[in-house]
Amino acid sequence: MKRVVPWVLGVVILTGVLVAGLLQAGDNGKDPVAAGAPFDLADAKRELAGAPAPLAALHAQSAELLGGGVPAFEKRLAELKGHPVVINKWASWCNPCRAEFPAFQQLATERGREIAFLGLNAGDSTDPARNFLAEYPVPFPSYEDPDEEIARKIKAPANYPITLFLDARGKTAFIHQGGYTSKEQLAADVDGYLGA
Repeated sequence: MKRVVPWVLGVVILTGVLVAGLLQAGDNGKDPVAAGAPFDLADAKRELAGAPAPLAALHAQSAELLGGGVPAFEKRLAELKGHPVVINKWASWCNPCRAEFPAFQQLATERGREIAFLGLNAGDSTDPARNFLAEYPVPFPSYEDPDEEIARKIKAPANYPITLFLDARGKTAFIHQGGYTSKEQLAADVDGYLGA
C-alpha cells in the first residue's frame, strides 16, 4: 500500500499540471493574434483611401486570388517599384499561416498607404484558398502559385509560412521563415528591414 500511494499521488499531480498547461496554452481555442475585434475589410479599405495609385490598385483587389503565374506576378512587382513590398507565402492547410493572418490584416491596413503587401498562395488548391480568404480577408490580393513557380523565382524557401521583404528597388532585404505571433513582431521587421 505504501508503494501505491506515491504512484497515485504522482499521477494526480501530473494530470493537474497537464490540464492547467493545456488550458493556458489553448486559450479556449482562440488564436492569440486573433483575440481582438473581428477584422472588417470594408473599414480597412476606407482607411486605405488616398494611397498612391500602385498601392490603391492592390487595395481594389483586396482578398482576391489572382492567376497569371510568374509573368503576372513580375508585372505587378514592376508596377510597385519605388515602394517597399512585403510578400507573404501562405497555404490554406497551414495552421501557422492561419494564426498569423490577423497580424497581416492589421498591419496592411495601418501601413498600406506606404508599403505594398502581396500574398502568394503556394502549394494549394483554388477552392480551399478562396475559402481561406473569405474567412481571413486581407486588404491586398494573393497570387495563385500551386506548383511554387513564383516562390522559386523570388527565392522563397519551400516551408510555410514565409515572408519576404523587398526594398523600394525590388531587392530582397530579408526573408522571415515561420509565422508571426503579433502585429508588433511583423511591424518590427518592416521597420528594421524596409526602414518604413
